Amino acid sequence: MCVSDDFSRVLDVGRPPNIKKLFPNSRALLVSGKVIDRALLAKGGAMTMAANGRNHFIIRGALMAAQRAEAALIIEIARSEGGATAYCPVNYWNMARQVDALCNELGITVPVAIHADHYGIKKVDDLPMARVEIPSIFDAGITSIAIDASHMPDDLNLLANLDLNNYIPSWAGLETEVGEIKGTQGLSTVDDASFLIQGLNAHGICPDWIALNNGTTHGIEASGQGIQVELTSAIHEALTPYGTSGAQHGTSGNSSERLREIAASTRTTKANVATALQMVSWGLEVNDYGNAILDVNGDFKKVAGQGVSEEVWAQMVAHAQAEGWKGGSYKNLNLIFENRFLGQRSEVRERMAKRVEDFVYTMLVDVFHADGSAGIARELLLEAGSYDLGAKAERIEDPAQWTEAKITERAATLDVNEGPEGDFDD
Repeated sequence: MCVSDDFSRVLDVGRPPNIKKLFPNSRALLVSGKVIDRALLAKGGAMTMAANGRNHFIIRGALMAAQRAEAALIIEIARSEGGATAYCPVNYWNMARQVDALCNELGITVPVAIHADHYGIKKVDDLPMARVEIPSIFDAGITSIAIDASHMPDDLNLLANLDLNNYIPSWAGLETEVGEIKGTQGLSTVDDASFLIQGLNAHGICPDWIALNNGTTHGIEASGQGIQVELTSAIHEALTPYGTSGAQHGTSGNSSERLREIAASTRTTKANVATALQMVSWGLEVNDYGNAILDVNGDFKKVAGQGVSEEVWAQMVAHAQAEGWKGGSYKNLNLIFENRFLGQRSEVRERMAKRVEDFVYTMLVDVFHADGSAGIARELLLEAGSYDLGAKAERIEDPAQWTEAKITERAATLDVNEGPEGDFDD
């Protein structure tokens, strides 16, 4: 059978029902997040990028890089970035359409999951809206979701995950989170991570990923501590019987060596990259892992002839100054300036996407070791003959021991490491 026949077969069996309904004539291999996780697990010692598509050029460049690396990829947006009160033009309801269109335009054949990251639940009163909104984003082509109720106490976090699982397709990729991401304090423990995953297992739910507070902050890294690899490995090891992989958040502030260690030494298969890609697309000076380099006044340094035009960058800086925005607050420029980005000369638009492509390619191949994972993912789909790869583990916890009352009792006994509130926007 020729390669084109194989790809036609994998398109036929690998695309979930919502994708087939939305894009019946598409040649884009949009898949469940489960497929991406399994492919990276099968490769071993590897993780792939979950690229936060804050603008069109990030999505375009990331897709081109994944194709070049033959790497399975995740394109995502967080609720703060692309929810009902978004600061980005890419959102939960148009992201799949953008990815599908670009895959067809560019001839992308690698599998891509469309992930709703950080679907934040900060209080119980957020649940009624979520019950309505979550089905709407799957209607719009989402194939994977992160329920992030980590802002609440452990018992309410677990109960919110149990509640909202009723509104998530069983075939979809699923991420959960424990321990607010607060940088150097309030790190997750084996105890609180196990509580969340065991409680979900008791109810027949097997998350593909868990995100931890393991020493990172989101956005521009201000601390030198970075990701705690040994802590991450210990938690992942404790969760092995439950089949849950790791999702690494806040990579922008960690060196390439630290990220290589995470890929090699833990069960992490998904690495979120947000701020770095924004800075790269704009043409700012960054270090080898995408953290923006600031001048003596704490301002960003634009590389001449890279990213946006000098005229547009001057407009962006002027707008930020007028609003009193510095550092991470520059993210608010995405929604305001997207049409100006798209209205630039073709050579400027092309260099924005190309800069992202080169950065993402290096990360995928030299740091994350994701190259070749696309072929593994396609083989998994063909072997399964289905878009749904099922759960990685069976139920081993007794549901009678995980009733609402017993969940509350158990939570009161947990060994947790509290810390100050963090920044969850990225």
